[in-house]
Amino acid sequence: MAAKKASESFSKTLIEEVHKWGCMKQTGVSLRYMMEFGSKPTQRNLLISGQFLHKELPIRIARRAIELESLPYGLSEKPAVLKVPSFFYALMGLLLFSVRDWYLDSFRDLRSFPEIKDTNDEREFTQMIKAIKVRHNNVVPMMALGVQQLKKGMDPKIVYEDLDEIHQFLDRFYMSRIGIRMLIGQHVELHNPNPPLHCVGYIHTKMSPVEVAQNASEDARCICLREYGSAPEVNIYGDPKFTFPYVPTHLHLMVFELVKNSLRAVQERYMDSDRVAPPIRIIVADGIEDVTIKVSDEGGGIPRSGLPKIFTYLYSTARNPLDEHSDLGTADTVTMAGYGYGLPISRLYARYFGGDLQIISMEGYGECSLLWFDHLNSCKIKVKL
Repeated sequence: MAAKKASESFSKTLIEEVHKWGCMKQTGVSLRYMMEFGSKPTQRNLLISGQFLHKELPIRIARRAIELESLPYGLSEKPAVLKVPSFFYALMGLLLFSVRDWYLDSFRDLRSFPEIKDTNDEREFTQMIKAIKVRHNNVVPMMALGVQQLKKGMDPKIVYEDLDEIHQFLDRFYMSRIGIRMLIGQHVELHNPNPPLHCVGYIHTKMSPVEVAQNASEDARCICLREYGSAPEVNIYGDPKFTFPYVPTHLHLMVFELVKNSLRAVQERYMDSDRVAPPIRIIVADGIEDVTIKVSDEGGGIPRSGLPKIFTYLYSTARNPLDEHSDLGTADTVTMAGYGYGLPISRLYARYFGGDLQIISMEGYGECSLLWFDHLNSCKIKVKL
C-alpha cells in the first residue's frame, strides 16, 4: 500500500521544474496594497494582478509540493521512535501524497498557461486559478485524516515534543495555504460585477466584528444542536457600529471554532445536570492599538498539563472522529470536535495579518480565548508565506 513518489507519477522534467521554482524568492503583499490596488479593479489592474499571480503562485505551490514529497519519508525513518505500525504510515502517506499530487497538478496547470498579454488571457487565467482553488478545497480534511491515522496508530506514551517536526511542517503548510487562497480569492472576487458594499475583493473595509461574531455563533450553535439536541446561549457584548478593515471569512472561521469548542465543553459538562447551562460570552473591544475578541465559557477548562499541547495538530480533548465515523473522508458534515485542528489553524489565521490567539484556562471552571488584531498596523502586514 506504499504511496508512489512524485517521480513515478509525473515527468522528470516537471519535477525538476518544481524544484527550480521552489527555490525562487516569494513576493510579499500587504493588506493595505490589496485594498488600494483592488479599490479600482480596472482591466489594466486586473491584467497586472493576473500577470503577478502567473509568476507568484507557481513559487508558492512548488514549495508546498516539495515539502509534501519529503515529509512522509522523513517520518518513515522514525518508526522506532514513534512506534507506529507500518499500516498507519502507509495510509498516512497515501493521503498526504494525494494532496501532493493536487499541488503538482496545479503547478503544471500554472506553468502550462501561456504568458498573459491581454484581457482575454487574464479572464481565462482567472477561470483556471478559480478551478485550482476548488481543487484544493479538501486539503485540510485530507491532511487531517492523514495525521489522525498517524495518531490512531501511535504509541500513547509518545510525548508531543517528539513530534515537533510534524507540527512545524503543518504550521508552514497551512499558513502558506492561507496565503495562496487569499491571493487567488482576492483576484477572482475583483471580477465580481456587483461587489457587496464596502468590499474590495475578500477584504471588507468596514467589517463589524460584532456582526461576524453573531453569524459565527449562530453557525456553531446549529452544529451543537445537531450533535446534542440543545445548545447553550451565546451572549455578545460590544458596539455593533464599530468597524475595521479585515477579511470577514477569516474572522468567521476563528470565532466559529472558538465558540464551537466552548459550546461542546459547556454542553458536555451540564448535559446530565439539573442546572441550566451557562451562556458563552463574547466581548469585542476596540482599543487604541488592538481589536480584541474574548470568548469565555464555564465548561470546566483544560488541565494545566494539557495547555502546551492545545496548539498542536495531534491533540484534542474530544473523541477521535475516526472512531465515530468511518466515512469522514467523503462526508460533507462538520463534526463538533476531535481532529485537533481548530485551535492551531485559527491561530494561523489570526497571525496571518499580524494578530494572535491566546488561551487561558481555569481548570474546574472554564476557559478564556483571546483573539487580538493589530489595529494600527494590520494593513501594513505583508503576506510572504
